[in-house]
Amino acid sequence: MKSQDIRKAYLQFFESKNHLIVPSAPIVLKDDPTLMFNNSGMAQFKEFFLGNGTPKSPRIADTQKCLRVSGKHNDLEDVGFDTYHHTMFEMLGNWSFGDYFKKEALAWAWEFLTEVLKLDKDRLYVSVFEGNPTENVPFDQEAFDIWKQYVSEDRIILGNKKDNFWEMGDQGPCGPCSEIHIDLRTDAERAAVSGRSLVNADHPQVVEIWNNVFMEFNRKADGSLEKLPAQHVDTGMGFERLCMAMQGVTSNYDTDVFTPLIQKVESITGLKYTSNEIKSISEEQNKINIAIRVIVDHVRAVAFAIADGQLPSNTGAGYVIRRILRRAIRYGFTFLNQKEAFIHQLVAVLADQMGEFFPEIRAQHNLVTNVIKEEEASFLRTLEQGLQLLDKVVAETQGTEVKGEKVFELYDTFGFPKDLTALILKEKGFTYQEAEFEAELAKQKARSRAASEVTTEDWKVLIEGNVETFVGYDQTENEVKITRIRKVDSKKDGLLYQIVLDATPFYPEGGGQVGDKGTLVSANEVIEIIDTKKENNLILHFAKSLPENVNAGFVAKVNTELRTATSKNHSATHLMHLALRTILGTHVEQKGSLVNPNYLRFDFSHFAKVTDDEIRQVEDFVNARIAEQLALVEYRNLPIQEAMAKG
Repeated sequence: MKSQDIRKAYLQFFESKNHLIVPSAPIVLKDDPTLMFNNSGMAQFKEFFLGNGTPKSPRIADTQKCLRVSGKHNDLEDVGFDTYHHTMFEMLGNWSFGDYFKKEALAWAWEFLTEVLKLDKDRLYVSVFEGNPTENVPFDQEAFDIWKQYVSEDRIILGNKKDNFWEMGDQGPCGPCSEIHIDLRTDAERAAVSGRSLVNADHPQVVEIWNNVFMEFNRKADGSLEKLPAQHVDTGMGFERLCMAMQGVTSNYDTDVFTPLIQKVESITGLKYTSNEIKSISEEQNKINIAIRVIVDHVRAVAFAIADGQLPSNTGAGYVIRRILRRAIRYGFTFLNQKEAFIHQLVAVLADQMGEFFPEIRAQHNLVTNVIKEEEASFLRTLEQGLQLLDKVVAETQGTEVKGEKVFELYDTFGFPKDLTALILKEKGFTYQEAEFEAELAKQKARSRAASEVTTEDWKVLIEGNVETFVGYDQTENEVKITRIRKVDSKKDGLLYQIVLDATPFYPEGGGQVGDKGTLVSANEVIEIIDTKKENNLILHFAKSLPENVNAGFVAKVNTELRTATSKNHSATHLMHLALRTILGTHVEQKGSLVNPNYLRFDFSHFAKVTDDEIRQVEDFVNARIAEQLALVEYRNLPIQEAMAKG
């Protein structure tokens, strides 16, 4: 089966089991302060697991674009060197929010794999949680008994907390899980060594393909577990690995998910990729293989991130995307002898391959191509600069060992990778102090970690149930009660309190606009609200102190002077967007913004520097619209497709 057919079969199967099929959430997360990128299928559904929102359906299925290059899940440095790690990958998922549980989830997983896809049952192994007495979580007898209906007991493996207990993070929903593994080795290899002994042992051909997580606990700040109010199912199946199993190959890169991209690289470079099936290859060929794997993997991650609105930059998520792309450029430069930009030519292949399921890659084809081309040209110039600097460092070095500090400086300032530096130094008969480099890198990581370290206590719930609403479009002052509070300690901001209100007029940070500030006023005291944000569908009000009586009635007052100034700047971003599309062309799309009381910043996509004359035209256009005093026409809570149809 082709990859498109496998994806389609999965979604149709779960549609037949009354699941609502939803589109993939963007790869770049804008409204979740705990994650930079969508790193699992469940990230977009967190609020439902936490009980802070109601899904459109109790049963949902999708294919989710995931990126694992930062934080707890970081596979970047493994990509290229093996055949199964990726930066971007697809996660096929089916979800139950308080509806079905273990019996149905496992039965359907087995039915899909063995009856729909007709995978060989003799190649499949399953695992269940062995239990953890210290946390009072028992052996998963229920999952074990269900699996006994489908497989012999010698194919059921008991897994520990690391392998068979899934957690969203240090806090939050979690639960035991049951994995399905497949053994893709030859019959001779399988006869010699049992696949059972290779499960979870990092064997490239004995891999986990499907994980069924049974969300039934909430991990609290003190590390203890409490039962969730409802039982949920959260499953994830690695699409690329499933394609490998279905297409009879032993490497993800030998599937049609990657072969069209590999063929394009071959035609551009004139070099050949050798399949993983070929066991004995030269060291030179191995380097070419690694470089091609890096490039075809990385271009997917970068292209989809740009299509979802994240342009490469020097900070945050934009910096991560830039780093991934530079890693690909560097491999092309060093091992494929590509001194000119070429990776952007792969975007057309991606758009053709994946556009049916992910229409954003077709819609943003030109933008993605142009952004990657610009970045390539820019970094290739940086590589030239870096090479000149390296020559200078070598000239100033006494002996044949360059200081690790200097190599780190090149890495930190120019994004010049240490392995490229090492390669060039080796050609010149030099080495560098690797331990000193690693020490500098560790210091930088420690600084970065310390700056973002946050300790969060559990919520203290004062009023049960989902009673929170937002009234801030119609009023800036309202009588409120506090529904929950928690303490947050961060290295950056110090000790703060997050307060949730039942009917808040405070606008949380979103759509580029900063959160409201203001006060909570009771009969005896005034609490200053210094910021407002949204997390997992809850509006959080930040304060440096708590009221003495948290159960009292309060009046929530927004600072209207700041709100009015901010909202004018927000309106101006929309007028500017219209002006840019009118003057520069309808290809212009908003790619981010910052809206505060003092100024606005508007990021947009365009292929050339905007001229002074065009800037004047944009200013005149916006000012003319303001002078017209346009009447307010407002739509609220429209389905997204209907809103887009209205323009």
